[in-house]
Amino acid sequence: MDAGRSVARWLAPTLLDCVLISLLVWQFAAGGRWITLLADGDTGWHIRTGEYILDERQWPRQDLFSFSKPGDPWFAWEWLADVAFAVIFRVAGLSGVAVLAALAIVLAALILFRRMLRLGANTFIAMIVLMLALGAASIHFLARPHVFTLLAWSLSWSLIERDRAQPGRTVWWLVPLTLVWVNVHGGFVALLASLGLWTVAVAVECWIEGARRLLDFRPALRYASLVATCAAVSLVNPYGWRLHAHIAAYLRSEWIRRVVDEFQSPKFRSEYSLYFELLLFAALMAAPAFLKRRRLAEPALALFWGHAALVSARHVPLFVLLAGPWVAAEASLLWRRWASRAGPRSVPAILDSVSEDLRAGFARLSPWAAVGIAVVLLATPTSQWPRDFPAQKFPVEIVSRHADLLRGTRVFTSDQWADYLIYRFYPHQKVYFDGRSDFYGSRLGDEYLKIVQGKTGWRESLDRWGFHYALIPEEWPLAGLLGCSGEWELVERKGPAVLYRRVGMEAALKKSPRQAEL
Repeated sequence: MDAGRSVARWLAPTLLDCVLISLLVWQFAAGGRWITLLADGDTGWHIRTGEYILDERQWPRQDLFSFSKPGDPWFAWEWLADVAFAVIFRVAGLSGVAVLAALAIVLAALILFRRMLRLGANTFIAMIVLMLALGAASIHFLARPHVFTLLAWSLSWSLIERDRAQPGRTVWWLVPLTLVWVNVHGGFVALLASLGLWTVAVAVECWIEGARRLLDFRPALRYASLVATCAAVSLVNPYGWRLHAHIAAYLRSEWIRRVVDEFQSPKFRSEYSLYFELLLFAALMAAPAFLKRRRLAEPALALFWGHAALVSARHVPLFVLLAGPWVAAEASLLWRRWASRAGPRSVPAILDSVSEDLRAGFARLSPWAAVGIAVVLLATPTSQWPRDFPAQKFPVEIVSRHADLLRGTRVFTSDQWADYLIYRFYPHQKVYFDGRSDFYGSRLGDEYLKIVQGKTGWRESLDRWGFHYALIPEEWPLAGLLGCSGEWELVERKGPAVLYRRVGMEAALKKSPRQAEL
C-alpha cells in the first residue's frame, strides 16, 4: 500500500514541473524566439568542428577554417560541446541545436530556483529574483558551448551550498563534473578560481571562530583537497596543461578585452543591465548580514564576481546565478521580520504562510516535466523553427543566391559572417578572420580592423590577400570606399549586407578555376 502511494506521489505533477515548462515557453517558445539562440555565428563553426571530430575520429590540433593561418596550432577547447551540437544538428538541424541550448539554460534556471528555496527563500521573492536573474543573464542566451557552463555553474553551487549546510560526500560530485566541464567549455576555470577563494574565506572563518591548530581548519582543508582534485582532473583533456596556459593567455589578452564586446564592461542603458544592477546592489546590501553571522565566503564570492561582471559583460550571468539565491534568502529574512511585527493576519504574514504551503510543491520534478517539454516542442508551429541563421543579422539571402560564386573563393567579410560562411560551405570554404579571436591574435586582428574601418593601408591589405569578393555590412566605412574605388563593382545590396566583386575577377576565375581553390 505504501509502495503504491509512493509511486503515485512520484508520478503526480509538481509545481516545479510548471516552472520548468513556463520558463521554456516564456524564454523561447512564445513568439517563436528559438531563432534568437542562433544570433551568434560561432554556432556555425562549432557545428562543423563537431562534425570533423565525428568523421575523422580525432581532435583537431591545427586550424581547419582559415587561409590566413593555415596549419597553425589550434585548440578546439570546447570539443565535447561541438560534438553534441554536431550530433543534434545531424538529427534535427538548427532547430535541434536551439532546443539543446534552451534546455541547458532552463535547467540552469531551475537549479537556481531550487537553490533559493533550499536556502529558505520566500517562494514569491524567489520568483522575482529568478525573473531578474534571467533578464540579466539573457545577454548570453546563445547556442554556444558556454550554455553548458551556465548549467554546470548552477549545479556546482547547488552542491557547494548543500555541503555548506551539511558536509558530506555529495560535494565530491564536483570532480566528475569538472572532468566533463573541462572538455565542454573553458568556464571550468571559474569553478577552480571560486573554490580557491571559497577555501581561503572558510579558513578565515575558522580562524575567527578560534581555530589555531591545523586540525581546527579541517573544513578549509577539505575544500582545499577538493580544489586540488578538481584541478588535477581538469588536466584530462586532449591538450593537457597547454589548454590551461592557452586560456590564461586568452583571458589576459589586452587586444581581446579592447575589441570583443562581451569582454567589455556592460552598457548600462539596456534592459538586461538594469536587472544586473538591481541584483548587484542587493548583493552588496546583503553582504553585511553575512559578515554579522561570520560568514565570509558568500560576500567574498559575490564581491569577486560582481567586480568581474562590471569589468566584463560575459561574467554577468555567472554573477547573477551565483548571488541570486543569497539575495533571495536575505530578502526573505527581512520579509519574515516584517511579517512577525505586522501580526499573523497581515498581508506579509499571509503571503509568507502561502509561500510555505507552496514550498513542498517545488521539491522535485516528476515524469510530467518530460511530457510537458515534448508538448511544447510538438506544439511549436513548423514555421517558427529556425531553418537557417536569422536573416536580420546574417547575409542569408545573398549567400544563398550567390552560393556558386562565393563557394571556394576568398571573401572578405565580418568575423560573424565568416562563421556563417564556414557553416554554409565548409570544407570548400576557408576564411580570413572569423569569431575565434583567441586563434587569430592581435596582429591579424588589427589588420582586419584596419580594413573594416577603411584606415590607411586597407587597399594594400585587400590586394595582398587576394580577395575575390567583399561581403560586408552596408554601414561599414569600407562599403563606401569600395563603391568609389573603381576596382570593385556592386553585385547586390540586400538587407544588412552588400556584396562587391573585384573588377575583372569573374572572367579571371572562369579562365582559371583553380585560382579560387584555397
